[in-house]
Amino acid sequence: MSRIAQVQRNTKETQIRVKVNLDGTGAAQLATGIGFFDHMLDQVARHGLIDLEIEAKGDLHIDGHHTVEDVGITLGQAVAKAVGDKAGLVRYGHAYVPLDEALSRVVVDFSGRPGLHMRVPFKSGMVGGFDTQLAYEFFQGFSNHAGVTLHIDNLFGDNAHHQCETVFKAFARALRLALTIDPRSAGMIPSTKGSL
Repeated sequence: MSRIAQVQRNTKETQIRVKVNLDGTGAAQLATGIGFFDHMLDQVARHGLIDLEIEAKGDLHIDGHHTVEDVGITLGQAVAKAVGDKAGLVRYGHAYVPLDEALSRVVVDFSGRPGLHMRVPFKSGMVGGFDTQLAYEFFQGFSNHAGVTLHIDNLFGDNAHHQCETVFKAFARALRLALTIDPRSAGMIPSTKGSL
């Protein structure tokens, strides 16, 4: 079964279109208006092996908050739609990713219960035109609308670019594992409750 979905979100603050293919090759077409954010989303596609198309027009004359948060929301909705009933899903994923002095860990559970625990002590408030506080808003939006529990921890790091990149890469690798279809549990819901 094809695990492809497209979602559009239009508000007075943003207009966003997201298309995902969960069984892709890591191809990405990204245009959010925030260069470093596009770079991070490219990590999600490449290391998650998710084909990702994101077009976002937002009120960047104010700041990046609405754009980054709403991309997280819309991406979460698209992933939830593409995943469907979660039959055969591995469900859990985790990854540690280093980049020079930085090391981050991300653990994800496609539980149907949104939850975010994020501990990333960024060493700088800005990376390029990206406000590092908005990483939390992205992951909160994603978690709430994908229906996943996310634990994100930056264990080491002195450079905010490295910290952020290890977080997004670890998120991608954790997603890739959790979204894998397990041939040993084909057609089965990965929960003793029988639903997620």
